[in-house]
Formats: sequence, C-alpha cells, structure tokens
Amino acid sequence: MYTILIALKTLIEALMIWMSIVLVFQLIVSIFGFRKHTKDYEPHDAQMRFLVLIPAHNEEEVITGIIDNMEQMEYPRDLYDVYVLADNCDDRTAEIARARGVNVLEFHKARPDEPTGKSVVLKKAFQALSGYENTYDAVFFFDADNLADLNMFSEVNSQFLDSDDRTEVVQCYLGCKNKNGLVALFYYLTYTISNRFLQYSRQRLGINCGIGGTGFAVRTRYLAQRGGWTVMSLTEDTELQFAATLEGRRVLWNNHVRVYDEKPVKWSASLRQRIRWAQGHWFVAFHNTGRTVKALLKGKISVWEFISMFVQMYFPSTYVAATLNMLLVLVFNLLLAGPASEIPNAEHMIISLEPTLLSIVLFVYMIFIQFGWGDWADNGQRFSVLGFPKLLVSFALNTVLAGLAQIIGLFRFRHQSNWDKTEHTMVEPEDDALRYNGVGHMKRMDEGRPKARVAG
Repeated sequence: MYTILIALKTLIEALMIWMSIVLVFQLIVSIFGFRKHTKDYEPHDAQMRFLVLIPAHNEEEVITGIIDNMEQMEYPRDLYDVYVLADNCDDRTAEIARARGVNVLEFHKARPDEPTGKSVVLKKAFQALSGYENTYDAVFFFDADNLADLNMFSEVNSQFLDSDDRTEVVQCYLGCKNKNGLVALFYYLTYTISNRFLQYSRQRLGINCGIGGTGFAVRTRYLAQRGGWTVMSLTEDTELQFAATLEGRRVLWNNHVRVYDEKPVKWSASLRQRIRWAQGHWFVAFHNTGRTVKALLKGKISVWEFISMFVQMYFPSTYVAATLNMLLVLVFNLLLAGPASEIPNAEHMIISLEPTLLSIVLFVYMIFIQFGWGDWADNGQRFSVLGFPKLLVSFALNTVLAGLAQIIGLFRFRHQSNWDKTEHTMVEPEDDALRYNGVGHMKRMDEGRPKARVAG
C-alpha cells in the first residue's frame, strides 16, 4: 500500500509540474499580446486572384449566408471565383448555391466504404480544378456556416504582397457567431484568449501562427508544389501548419479582419466535435514529433519555433493531465482516509501545493487579465465581475468535457477517415456586437454598408 501511495503521489505531482510548464510558456508568449495591434504591412491595390472554396455537407440552412457574404466582398469581382463543394449532399445545398449564381462542384461516394469529410472533398476539388495555380494566386478556405469581414480579401491581398517569398499562408482572426449558453461561451472565451495572446503574440515574436480551419488563404504555388491538397487528417489545418513550418515556410496572422463561425450550443455536439479535433490533433502530433526534432537539429526551424510547435502538439495533454489529476487526487485521499490510514507516517504524505497554486494563479490571470483585455481590445466588451460566475462554471464544465474528449481521441487517433459533421443553423450572428470589420477601433461590420442577405 505504501508503494501505491508513493507512486500516486509522484504521478500527481508530475502531472501538475507538466501543466505548470505548459502554462508558464503560454504566460511568457502572452506578454506580447498586450500591445495595441497595428498593421505590419502596407496597403496595396487589388492584384491577387483568389479561388474561394466552401466545403458543404447538407448545409441548406446556412449556405445562403456565406454565398451572399462572398458576393458583397469589397474586392474587384473579376479577381475572385467562388466554388461550393457539395460533399455527398442529399439536401438542397447544391441547388441553392447554383440559384445564387456561384460555381458548384458535386462529389458523391464511389463506394459505400469510401472515406468522406473536408479533407477528402478538398482533395477531389483540387484534382477537378486542374491548372488552378496558373489562374489564381491564392486559395481562400471557408466553412459553410461562416461569414467574413467584407474587407478580408483586400487586407490579405496587401499582407501577401507586402510579405517575403517564404510566406505561404495567412490566417485571419477567428470570431464567433454566438456566445450565449455555457457551451458557446467557452468557445468564445478560449478563442478570444488564443486570438490575441497566442496567435497575435506569435506573430509579434516571428513565430508561425496556427491555422484555424477556416478564414485562411494559401498561395497556389505552394499547394501545387505539394501536389494539391495532401493533408488528410481530421485536423487538416494543424497538419498543413506543421508541414509548412517544417519546410521553412511562414504562416502569418491577420488581426484586422475576421471570419465568424457558429459554435455548438449542445454538450453532445461539442463533445463530438472535440473528439474529432482530438483524434486529428494526436495523429498529427505523433507523426510530427520526430520530424520537428530533426528540423531543429538541422537548423530548419529556430529554438522558439521548436518550443512553440512542441507545446502546441502536446498542449491537449494538459486537459488529460487535469482530468487524471482530479481522479488521482480523489483516489489518493480516499486511500489515506481508509486502507492506508494505518501506515506509519501516512499523514505526512502531503502532495506539494506549489504546482497547484501556480496553476490557480495562471487561471486567474487567464480569465481576469487575458480574457478581460482581449475581449475589450478586440471585441469592445468590458469585463463584468457579475459575469464571472458564469464564466467560471462554463470553464470548469467544458474543461472536464475537453479532457474526456482528449482521452477518447487519444485512443482513436489512428482512425482519420470518419468525419463527424457539426450541425449548423445560424445564418447571422446572434448579437450585432459580435460583428466588427477590424478597420479602426471596433467599427461594426454592418455599419455603413449592406448586411449579408438571408434567403427568404
């Protein structure tokens, strides 16, 4: 019994130390996010031709929003083409898209057991659009439920033209369509923090930012060099980011324009989405750990880039560690109160509190300082102490949910061909306060220009 207690105590403290190391790194990086963001590129006239791809599987309820949004972009209409990729749809998605006047590519399974999902349909689309690299300069990727700031194309055009030849990807600010409810609020909280204190901070440090799955653009020359769409995991965005980084390419962040994404509101939907993300993330992490070490040793990436990638790869383990830690502490205390109570000096086997106290301090810093600052600086929302209890409950419950998802995803990481779709029903953001165009301080997206039309 004594050996079991020692083993549990050691494991608990090791988990707390690992969580503290990751959180301290995030703390160091986050310091660079407090600066008021200014453009690090000069404005340029519209020159780049964009191919816009919108994968859609049974999205008839929301597809009109993104199509009308694309038609209203403040960019010469002859410099971009929009394609809806109807992925095994059995609803009116393709019909509605054609009626709206955009290009539609329909794809269906050749056999019942054929893999499906975003990566599969993107691979097929690039094969169908042969010669795209000669027609377009970059490809924009959006999800069917998205809305984008109307000046996104012009800003990304300027950022690409003002960057060096190593820049292959630009990721725009990841906004939310909704934040009401304990589930959606957690997404809003974490995205607000990561946008400014991870993505923007990385940009300032000269480290590649993460690709967020939507609202990003990739140069066609880079895609063509890679043979089209070749990242096939359930987290194709992270896989592409790691591939580009290990090849010495640059992934830039644009904090001035944003894409708006509908977040789940049900616990079950959030769990399914997080399991899918976890499956893909663990797969990408395990397949790139050795490559990342080799890239560092060969001088292809900097030490900072290596640390950033390694922490990103294994940051999900902090959710696993937190979940396991709670269970182990419970078991440890039950043993001390029961079977192990007769062991000599058992009462002195106290778990060190330093890592726990550090985690608490960092948590308070993250909620009160990071979220408070980010929500004010980027969303124009002032932090309310009255709203803190709801934030706390949302954070606690969703952290447990995320931990469960990471554990399940860890055991399923080898399976990358089963895409579990997240249902979408929201065309417009639930609150106009969530919509800004990123030009000037908190200027609303729909101020002084037409809103995206909704199909009637």
